[in-house]
Amino acid sequence: MRAHLGGHPLEAHGGYLIRTESLGGLKLLELARRALVEDGAPADTQLSVCVYRGRKIIRLALDGPHTAGRRGSHWYSEHQALARLLSKEAGLTVHSYVYDPQEYEEVMAFGGGQNVGGERLPYDEVELPECLDGDFDDEAFARMQERWPLGHLAWVYGVERDLLLQLHRMQGARLGLNGSEPESERPLEHLLRGVAA
Repeated sequence: MRAHLGGHPLEAHGGYLIRTESLGGLKLLELARRALVEDGAPADTQLSVCVYRGRKIIRLALDGPHTAGRRGSHWYSEHQALARLLSKEAGLTVHSYVYDPQEYEEVMAFGGGQNVGGERLPYDEVELPECLDGDFDDEAFARMQERWPLGHLAWVYGVERDLLLQLHRMQGARLGLNGSEPESERPLEHLLRGVAA
C-alpha cells in the first residue's frame, strides 16, 4: 500500500455517509444523542459533520477517544445505531465505513433501519498485481482498489476513492451532543446553508 494519499499520511478512520438532500427537516442531533445511548458511547462524544459540496456528500462521525486512531476506527464496525436511526427516520440509505490502512476496509449499507448489505476486505487476503518488469504496477493497483468496498462506495457517490478517503480531513463542524439543541443546531445550519435541499 502507498504510504501517502494526496500528500497526507494514510490514517485509520470511520464514519457514516449520506447525501445532503437527505437532511431536510431531520433532527440530526436528536438522532445522534439516541445513537450515543444505544451504542454506549461516552456522553462527551461530539458529532463531526463534514460536507463535500461538489457531490453533496455529508460525512458524519461520532468523535471521542473511543473512535480515535486505528482501534477507534474499528468502533464503527460494531456501532451503527446512528446509521440505523438515520436510515429509518429519513427513509434514506446510510453507509457506515471503516478504513484501517494496515488491516481492512469495510462498508455497510443501511435502509429502513436495517442492515441491507456490505462487505469487509482484509488486506492480507488481497493478491497484488504481478510486476512484469520488477516494478510495482501502481495503475493496476489503483484499478484493483476501485473494486474494493471503499472504491465501490466512491463510485456510488460519484467521487474518486482518494477523495472519499480524505472527507474526514475537510473543514466541518464539531457539535456537542450534551448541550441544548438550539445552540448546537446553529453550526450545523451554517455548515449546510445552500447545500441541503
